[in-house]
Amino acid sequence: MRIIVDAFGGDNAPLEVIKGCARAVRELGVDIVLTGSKSKIVSCASENGISLKGIQVAHTDDVFDIHEEPKEITRSGKNTSMALGLRLLSEGHGDAFVSAGSTGALVMGASLIVKRIKGIKRIAPSPVIPAEKGSFVLIDAGANTECRPDMLVQFAFMGSAYMEKVMGIEKPKVALLNIGAEETKGRALELEGYKLLQASGLNFIGNIEARDLPLGEAQVVVTDGFTGNVALKLYEGMGAFFGRKLKWIFSGAGKMGAVFSLKKINTFRRQMDYKEVGGSALLGARGPVIKAHGSSDATAFFNAVRQAKKCIDSNVTGVIESYVSEAESAGRE
Repeated sequence: MRIIVDAFGGDNAPLEVIKGCARAVRELGVDIVLTGSKSKIVSCASENGISLKGIQVAHTDDVFDIHEEPKEITRSGKNTSMALGLRLLSEGHGDAFVSAGSTGALVMGASLIVKRIKGIKRIAPSPVIPAEKGSFVLIDAGANTECRPDMLVQFAFMGSAYMEKVMGIEKPKVALLNIGAEETKGRALELEGYKLLQASGLNFIGNIEARDLPLGEAQVVVTDGFTGNVALKLYEGMGAFFGRKLKWIFSGAGKMGAVFSLKKINTFRRQMDYKEVGGSALLGARGPVIKAHGSSDATAFFNAVRQAKKCIDSNVTGVIESYVSEAESAGRE
């Protein structure tokens, strides 16, 4: 299994990328292809005592600037480390691609270079988010700010396939993010989307309000990209807020109080830490594409590669393709 990784995406590239990938080679048994400047990668690895065994380098000197317009990924940015990785995936030189670079450019590149699964209308970022009862996937988390009701149904099928095949949750519960639990609430998007989800054959449990997301009653939460991104950023901010508050509370509790609580504190911290998941799958692309967090460290990159490996092993792309084929057949009957 060969996983392509953008060596120059993210705030901590290339050192943390190389460290995470070297660990993935050792512990996951995968081969890695790093895209980016070969001389810089080799020099960085040598200076930090990192073995490049099991790691190949696909050379390019260019790096996609996060401030560039996403559409430039196929124009002025076509020779960047991100674009090269996407191209290698599309040409079959690897089984999945991981990058911590620009989300917009990665979605655009996945759509135009890797391309969408036939029948899928939009590729959707789909982060897995911790909750009281396990975790849930939020789809769409920011790419498609304007959606149609039928797109919400596709998001629900893709999210269900991911949670079942990658996260191991049988018949995941699907909910529609809305301003109220009643089926009469929401805009035209939610009202029509509710009806379509009811008839989809999925394990649809109805609407869910934002305040109920942390309870984990649903494992797939569907919404448009604008609403999803607002929910995601608030969730991330509150996680950081709670982490700081816990540290402040226990800093005055004395050593003994802190020791007795340390295990629970660390469990909570890991549960809220994006590094433990690794990244957000861009569901709907013809090959697995994982968007790692921009500030990812070596642990996060390792987990992003592990996430990519799970997508390959469980054939999430094939499951989504089967859904589209079955849906088209049902529509013709």
